[in-house]
Amino acid sequence: MGKDVTEVVPGVFRVEDTCHVYVIAAPVRNPGGERTGIAIDFGSGRALDLLGELGIDRLTDVLMTHHHRDQAQGLRRAVEEGVRVHVPPVERDLFERVDEMWAGRQISNDYDLRDDRFSLLDPVPVDGVVPEYRTRDYGGVEVRILPTPGHTPGSVSYIVGKVAFTGDLIYAPGKVWSLAATQWSYTENEGPAMVIVSSELLQKEELDVLLPSHGEPMTDPGDALARLSTAMQRYVDFRRPHPWDVRGLLANPFVQVTPHLLMNRSSQSYSYVLLSDSGAAMVFDFGYDMSTGLVHNTSRAARRPWLASLPALREHYGVTGIEAAVPTHYHDDHVAGMPLLREVEGTEIWAPSHIAPILATPLHHDLPCTWFEPIPADRVLGLGETVRWREYDITVHDLPGHTMFAAAYEFEVDGHRVLVTGDQQDGMGIPATAETPGEQARQEILNFQYKNRFQIEDYRKSAALYRRLRPELMVSGHWRPRWVDEDYLHMLTERGEELVALHHDLLPLDQLDLGADSVLCRLTPYYSSVPAGGEIVLTATVRNPWPGKAVATVTPVVPPGWRVERGAETLRLPAGGMEQVRLRLGADDVPRRRVRIAVDVTIGDLRLGQHAEALVDVVGEGIR
Repeated sequence: MGKDVTEVVPGVFRVEDTCHVYVIAAPVRNPGGERTGIAIDFGSGRALDLLGELGIDRLTDVLMTHHHRDQAQGLRRAVEEGVRVHVPPVERDLFERVDEMWAGRQISNDYDLRDDRFSLLDPVPVDGVVPEYRTRDYGGVEVRILPTPGHTPGSVSYIVGKVAFTGDLIYAPGKVWSLAATQWSYTENEGPAMVIVSSELLQKEELDVLLPSHGEPMTDPGDALARLSTAMQRYVDFRRPHPWDVRGLLANPFVQVTPHLLMNRSSQSYSYVLLSDSGAAMVFDFGYDMSTGLVHNTSRAARRPWLASLPALREHYGVTGIEAAVPTHYHDDHVAGMPLLREVEGTEIWAPSHIAPILATPLHHDLPCTWFEPIPADRVLGLGETVRWREYDITVHDLPGHTMFAAAYEFEVDGHRVLVTGDQQDGMGIPATAETPGEQARQEILNFQYKNRFQIEDYRKSAALYRRLRPELMVSGHWRPRWVDEDYLHMLTERGEELVALHHDLLPLDQLDLGADSVLCRLTPYYSSVPAGGEIVLTATVRNPWPGKAVATVTPVVPPGWRVERGAETLRLPAGGMEQVRLRLGADDVPRRRVRIAVDVTIGDLRLGQHAEALVDVVGEGIR
């Protein structure tokens, strides 16, 4: 073999390139008699020119540890040679849709320090994403995939036998290839802390060899990773006012709220685990487990769901399986990890009837904080329904406020009546009482957001719900659990009434009811696609702000070249009521993204103009 090819372990060849490319020979020839292999990362594609030296006829698959250009710049050659390309699930868009990143990536006034611009210059098609936490056969080679964020949020490592291909997680014992790459946000420390977590988790794999993308093979993985974890902990603490026990957080991220109710203090948002004496568990909300902070950017490649807390859950609490995951609402920090939980653990997703449609079709409505992919529910729960799970009766309550599409869950555990409330309020209020002087009092913060479809009386209604249910304990998504007394319930009632009064003082509600968000017409689906030259149907939902009946006119506004089946549509609206009209539109023949469609709306004497919009991708043949 030449100087640039080394057999680092039997059947595994390192090819020197823009990064180390590892070619793994299949253990047996294929039915056609060929000796095939797979590659971990690809560099410039030089491995294709050296297969003869390796005794390999062709590559069947390439598995990428992360998206950086030194790992991936030759992937176009792989595609042209018929090699299947598999990429980390978090980073798929930075391979096959990287042109969209380049077109939209903020450059001026940029505080997002991730190395996403160290990506491919042009997109390449991929055959799929690798299944994290599972083992798959690639070209006759059994490969286990583990998330190992740190160098990038979406990085993965591949384990074949007792050998781990770790990308750029580690360079040498106690060292990384790049510290700069681990700084994902301005002034923050998310990446270095993730290196600690990934190093600790990888130590549990009892490996014989680590093969990095840069650096030499490490034959004492436990020592190499332990030294990296220790060194990186020093670095993390150096950049903080106080030490942060990252390893302690990983060792046991759970706090016992009661003996059978745990709070995951590592997750963003907090998730809660209800323990059954059978060993089974149910989790309320499951977003970003073992989070070391959220990057300023909210793209898919900046968001890392994983299951890093599960080993501790099994070790310390004897959990044998997570049977159900239940969201309080649809926001990403409450649901992002649920699909992975279902795929890996077999967990069922139980969603209330008004949340399930949002999860299943997240772009149907114009809502913030929706997850990137659909999350279909395995079971839909009715509002007001009481469901039995193991030894617990759990009642589902409608809880609009933080968002219109939210629920609270009521159950009894360890002799306490508990209410899971998601992000409704912060639970930190301190009422002014005879025992608490005014200077020690603190307002309760009601967490309403207008784009979430908050309505003016939501917190009046939730306060009434709390007074009716009288929970002893309320647990929420971003604040510590709150033990409830009469003074706190009274404070919530007062705050709800004050919120209603504020809106009546500030909005012209005595003349016409524009609602909290001033939106009187919406188009659905908000974001959809249509084949070039095809037809699409949008639904306009119009609400009457007048105290009496009114006639509304809805006129579609489309780009030149589009077709409108009918012009202006007329709706007769009941007082304070809503009606819908379906608009059939025809696209032009030009493929393009985010074509803007609007409706010009008049309700009675109120001319709103182009009040609502929707976005449509016109898709050409063969375009994703």
